[in-house]
Amino acid sequence: MPRFAANLSMMYTEHDFLDRFAAAAEDGFQAVEYLFPYEHDAEELRRRLDDHGLQQVLFNAPPGAWQSGERGIAALPGREAEVLSGIGRALEYAAALDCPRVHVMAGLVPPGATPEQQVECRATYTANLARAAEQAAAAGVDILVEPINRRDMPGYFLTTQAEAHAVVREVGAPNLKVQLDLYHCQIVEGDLTTTLRRDLPTGRVGHLQIAGVPDRHEPDRGEVDHGHLFDVVDDLGFDGWIGCEYRPRAGTSEGLGWLKNYRGDSA
Repeated sequence: MPRFAANLSMMYTEHDFLDRFAAAAEDGFQAVEYLFPYEHDAEELRRRLDDHGLQQVLFNAPPGAWQSGERGIAALPGREAEVLSGIGRALEYAAALDCPRVHVMAGLVPPGATPEQQVECRATYTANLARAAEQAAAAGVDILVEPINRRDMPGYFLTTQAEAHAVVREVGAPNLKVQLDLYHCQIVEGDLTTTLRRDLPTGRVGHLQIAGVPDRHEPDRGEVDHGHLFDVVDDLGFDGWIGCEYRPRAGTSEGLGWLKNYRGDSA
């Protein structure tokens, strides 16, 4: 059966961040993910994980000036030193939290970028990812790249599964993988069942994420049949995690009927 991780950046926001670990464990989650750990001491996060029997399965590397609107810097020429410094910091947290995956955000391409600038961004991106993957390999950590839809994040550099897999193949590092968010994929290109059947067997997908489409609430309504997709993932033998990166319509615990129903249907 697929394994689900609570995304503590979006779920359980009715609690203070450090209290979300206990709330997720109380609801039966065995793993968590979130955007960034850096505002909190790694030892305190480790205690929360241990106290509640949770695994940390994913977080993001430092994304640049997030509060000012930056959404990653790995594809931005001239920021290479900052990228590598951020990877180093992320790997320190990954070691403390025993987290095997770090997502490196590409960043936003300036409006009106010329084809030449696009080429320069891609070359910067692949070079930074190669260095990040090499640095992470020594720590036993996978580096992930995620296509993100431009409706939610206008100007984001990486948007399609084909682009992401092409980058992973070009870099050629065994610990560089794709983070397949089915919410973003549905908005950009759809055809989710075919995408899963095509890409999961390649071994290049390191993590999945879900949310209802189009509103990014619970995956129990909207235009995607998530129960069907979970069965496809199960049939394909994917042994990674599915991150629940959605905004609950009301209380987080009250909205988990979809998960209870799926687990009951699969029992």
